[in-house]
Amino acid sequence: MKLVKISLAAALACAAAVSVSADDAQPKRTLKGNMNVEYKALPKSVDSLNEAFTEGMFYGRLRANAFRWDWKEDANNDDNKAFGLGGGLIYKSAPLHGLSGTAGLYYANSPISNWRQENADVNDVKSGKDTFSRYNVKTSGDWQMVVLAEAYLQYNLSKTDIKFGRQMFESALTASNDTKMIPNTFEGVSIESKDIPKTVLKAAYFTAQKLRDHTTFHDVLTYKDSSGDSWNNNDDSGVHQGITYANLQAAGKDVDNELIIAAISNQSIPNLKIDVTYTAVPDMVSSVIGELNYAIPVGDVTITPGVRYMSQMDDGAGKIGGASLKGDVTAANAASKGYKDGDSLDSALWMARLAVATGAFKGHVGYSKVEDEADIVAPWRGFPTGGYTRAMAQVNWKANAESMMAEVQYDFGKAKILDGFSALARYAIQDSDEAKQASGGQADLTTIHVDLKQQITSQLDAKFRLGVVSADDRVSGGDKDSYNEYRFEVNYLF
Repeated sequence: MKLVKISLAAALACAAAVSVSADDAQPKRTLKGNMNVEYKALPKSVDSLNEAFTEGMFYGRLRANAFRWDWKEDANNDDNKAFGLGGGLIYKSAPLHGLSGTAGLYYANSPISNWRQENADVNDVKSGKDTFSRYNVKTSGDWQMVVLAEAYLQYNLSKTDIKFGRQMFESALTASNDTKMIPNTFEGVSIESKDIPKTVLKAAYFTAQKLRDHTTFHDVLTYKDSSGDSWNNNDDSGVHQGITYANLQAAGKDVDNELIIAAISNQSIPNLKIDVTYTAVPDMVSSVIGELNYAIPVGDVTITPGVRYMSQMDDGAGKIGGASLKGDVTAANAASKGYKDGDSLDSALWMARLAVATGAFKGHVGYSKVEDEADIVAPWRGFPTGGYTRAMAQVNWKANAESMMAEVQYDFGKAKILDGFSALARYAIQDSDEAKQASGGQADLTTIHVDLKQQITSQLDAKFRLGVVSADDRVSGGDKDSYNEYRFEVNYLF
């Protein structure tokens, strides 16, 4: 296995070296603002099986991510750091009668021993944990990850694509969230159709998920495995820690769950975008999210008011895991933990925002409120409050949480001030329910989040991120939630 890892790293380096001499004017892929890749060149259709492979295309990405997390006060929290170096190599075959295939092999390593935690301290690592696998470090001391995260067949008919296998899938609650080393992907089948004018239809049936810091695919909802290990199943920050392997078995439930998604996006009415998404883990929990955004042109300025509403429905998971994501709330102790109904996951979340865009400037002010019922379950890397009130590293969908955020973005390159440079700043206020601190709730806090990105060439970019969180003391005493976070990343696409 070590030889395979070294060979992959060498292959990536060699491919990048060859690419340096290539024409930089027409990159095959570019990075979006969320660091996901966007394909600019794809293989053309061919007429023979041999050509399907010989006319296919390779895509590469080299990347490095460095993290530093400094807690402000609490002695129970340990400052932590992480560094990841690696990338990915993706091959897409040319379509033959609409049929093609994609394989994506990803690699990550933490090679600098003094820029990572000791093996015994990997649990201390916060946002940098996605540069390695905590489970692999704990069980074998291995700080490297090699994973075939993408491997799917694709069939295209007109404007409809069907994918079968390991794949990324973007929806209201699912995302590749490719901001670290290896994206979040799913196993199953999906379909996306644009055959209806001004309408996008999506649907998916997934049987497994691979989180960014995992090298194997696992259940989409279950926390902990059969041995009780919390890092060998779904351990995402938004996972419900009460829906464990042991609890599911005790309740006579299947520990192999499926994730079902159906979504529609329509822009038939001028300036109005309508989105509706249904997400469900059958017999466990489901949700419906509706969103409206209406663009109002005013001269060179576009003003867009938007609203999003999420209704979460308990289909059996509440009695197994309780109303809190922490997993320690039951009908018997609900009142002492700050919940009205301890064994129900019925809940709701609503958001509103006002966005403004003109030239190189974009900005918005947003508000969100979680009903005082249950926490929102969303361990699939799509953030329920994303685009409204979510700042870096904050999970603000605890029951009875209320948030406000102001965001501004400015593209200095577009404004012809500084070529390739852009900046983003956010200021968020989170008003939490003090009564829920006993079940993992945070204290009231403010977040300042700054992103500075420099596009060095069309293939190479660098990004610095800063998060400053200032929180009140917990009801039980002490500042357990304040910290400063620093991130730096470099991406090279070839």
